[in-house]
Amino acid sequence: MDAADEHLFREFVAARSPALMRLGYLLTGGDQHAAEDLVQTALAKLAGRWRRVATPEAYVRQIMYRQQVSWWRASVRRPEVVQASPPERAARDAHHQSELRLVLRSALSRLTARQRAVLVLRYFEDLPEQEVAKMLGCTVGTVRSTAHRSLARLREIAPELAQGMEEVAR
Repeated sequence: MDAADEHLFREFVAARSPALMRLGYLLTGGDQHAAEDLVQTALAKLAGRWRRVATPEAYVRQIMYRQQVSWWRASVRRPEVVQASPPERAARDAHHQSELRLVLRSALSRLTARQRAVLVLRYFEDLPEQEVAKMLGCTVGTVRSTAHRSLARLREIAPELAQGMEEVAR
């Protein structure tokens, strides 16, 4: 990479790092360190192909999605955390939105990496099912069924999310 390309790459990293970190944070289920590793890995791969990539934003995001699925496949699944009694419900006050974010973060961390990836791509990135399937290397039917099961699992893990969304809609 010559000096001009390096300058362009550094500008891209400086401009897009916050958005990429948010995406990494969502894909890893709220694990800050894993999100940093994911972004760093994706940017390192992008740096090696900087001159040949026409759309660096799309390229680095696709690297992140695929890398997260690869890490998930390579790792041993974490067992679910079993509790003797359900956690207490949070009080409905001015901090309710923050509490909902924490509940969502916790619930997302209990999904598999593939389930998180499908939900993030479909509902956070607002991508069509065909594009999600292409990015994750699966069929559209797999994306649909995974999204359906993932949303059902979120409702099961954190029913307060459904209640919170009803209040936000009012």
